[in-house]
Amino acid sequence: MTSRVVILDYGSGNLRSAERAVARTGADVTVTSDLTAAAEADGLVVPGVGAYAACMAGIEDLGAGPVIAERVAAGKPVLGICVGMQILFESGVEHGVQTKGLGLLPGSVTKLTAERIPHMGWNTVTVPSGSRLLAGLGADTRFYFVHSYAAQDLEMLAEAGAEVTTATHDLPFAAVVEAGALSAAQFHPEKSADAGFALLRNWVAGLE
Repeated sequence: MTSRVVILDYGSGNLRSAERAVARTGADVTVTSDLTAAAEADGLVVPGVGAYAACMAGIEDLGAGPVIAERVAAGKPVLGICVGMQILFESGVEHGVQTKGLGLLPGSVTKLTAERIPHMGWNTVTVPSGSRLLAGLGADTRFYFVHSYAAQDLEMLAEAGAEVTTATHDLPFAAVVEAGALSAAQFHPEKSADAGFALLRNWVAGLE
């Protein structure tokens, strides 16, 4: 049976490139702002690019926050990508302004402490043995990142029971978080060639 995936259109994100990347896995993909479709799909993708506050405003204007939270509480898979990952946390701090997030993951998203910002380009990740999303990928696998902010309180995530894949840009940060039905990637799977496809394929396989 083909899995039904909704990519949530709330006014932010590389919607069409994400649609093409997920469709390549064989899933039946729809890009929509319809919250009923988002609630009922086998899998929900929450994309996001740009500013944290703008993405949260889009989510709030659509009224999508409760739908995302209810899916996670019910064990129905959600995948956040880039800023779509970041807004899953309790808050984000940009330019000294703190914006409340969805609160589905603990901690805050803050500016990277690095010589070069943004962190842009290909980078390797350190994968925990229990990762489902990155199962089968080698230690030298590279993913494509474009961001200046990240979840950096790795200890808090570990204490919450999440599987955390890290990347390092001067200092380590969360590249992938897996917490029950909730999955999130800071990098762009849709821009990460075969490695990104492998992650999406693993996620879609878990919807069945």
